[in-house]
Amino acid sequence: MFFMNRLSKIPVTIVTGFLGAGKTTLIRHLLENANGRRLALIINEFGDIGIDADILNGCGDLTCGAETIIELANGCICCTVADDFLPAIERLLALDPLPDHIVIETSGLALPKPLVKAFDWPAIRARLTVDGVIAVVDGKAVADGRFADDPVKLARQREADPSIAHDNPLEEVFEDQVLCADLVVLNKSDLIDHSEQRRIAADIAALVPRAVKIVPAREGRIDAAILLGLDAAAEDDLAQRPSHHDGLSEHDHDDFDSAAFEIGAIADSDAWLHRLAEIAERHDVLRIKGFVEVRGKPMRLLVQGVGNRFQKNFDRPWRADEPRHGRLVVIGEKGLDKTSIARLLSSEGA
Repeated sequence: MFFMNRLSKIPVTIVTGFLGAGKTTLIRHLLENANGRRLALIINEFGDIGIDADILNGCGDLTCGAETIIELANGCICCTVADDFLPAIERLLALDPLPDHIVIETSGLALPKPLVKAFDWPAIRARLTVDGVIAVVDGKAVADGRFADDPVKLARQREADPSIAHDNPLEEVFEDQVLCADLVVLNKSDLIDHSEQRRIAADIAALVPRAVKIVPAREGRIDAAILLGLDAAAEDDLAQRPSHHDGLSEHDHDDFDSAAFEIGAIADSDAWLHRLAEIAERHDVLRIKGFVEVRGKPMRLLVQGVGNRFQKNFDRPWRADEPRHGRLVVIGEKGLDKTSIARLLSSEGA
């Protein structure tokens, strides 16, 4: 059993990673295998309706109590530290007993460095320390070149659109998350071969100006002993965590858009996932996640999608006191056609 003295600093792990990399899956596995630790969780969701808290609340473990999970659904935690982050921390520090460890899941669009900087504030530094920043990487997506620099393609884009005068914002987000990391989890490693894993590890090592451990994982299954207890004190090591946005007062998410949809019961889960894949392909969707009722099934169906790749599983029974309606969050680049997506989701045959 782990013990936290009230006079000791509570360690905090920041879990960052691009959309669909598997942060929520990794954290859920961590909660289910806490090995006696009292874990508390702050989730920073991007979009109008948070989904991840509902997913995590289904873990069925005592460490997933409602009072220890705080969801921030009002934008990027790195942009609203004073308004959202500090009150959330105060709520967790008021718990009795105190948590042994706090885990913060950033949104897929967040930059972790501004959040780490917040731990240097006197009111926080006295009570908390950043035990480590964990970047979860979608191995398959990286192997497919989704985040690699492509000067030729960028030049073509500039020729077609003179307003483009910057690098791909998705790539900058990805690189900033890795540059801030103490541990990189190369998730979905079962979808790529060993030579691709080695190549990705070499690319990350070349990008990050310090030694960072890279651990392969399948479905976020990493032992708590590897994820927790890094003792990085990242708030004291900011100079070694460069960012594309160093020197800027703020960043924005104008390149991204999100929409939340209420989903009625479906008859065929395979056909529905096929439809979601078509929507993702047609509208260049980055991420789809949520849950839905399947007619005749006592459990709700959890859906997670990156691009046109989807996973599904029945995560828990519907509770007797909750309405059986589904919710879906769709995230894409600016200009997402929400009306068309809504029409496709509600069309006959769902």
